[in-house]
Amino acid sequence: MDWDVISVKPVAHLALMVQFADGTEGGVRFEPSHLTGVFATLKDPSVFAQAFVDGGAVSWPGDLDLAPDAMYQAIKSHGEWVLR
Repeated sequence: MDWDVISVKPVAHLALMVQFADGTEGGVRFEPSHLTGVFATLKDPSVFAQAFVDGGAVSWPGDLDLAPDAMYQAIKSHGEWVLR
């Protein structure tokens, strides 16, 4: 699928650069207010920096992942996806 993530690189705490299967690239930013519930562990910079690609999605240890289709649509439309 075009929206499968093929690479992810943490560029700062709470910021990632991603590339999709069709070559689309863009940024993903987390607002601190989004880091609740299961995402609370990402407040720790050492955990956030462990982002990796698994099955076409951005993932972290502990079965955390982001929906690649929503990410793709936001990046195609706005150049980045901000999670608030």
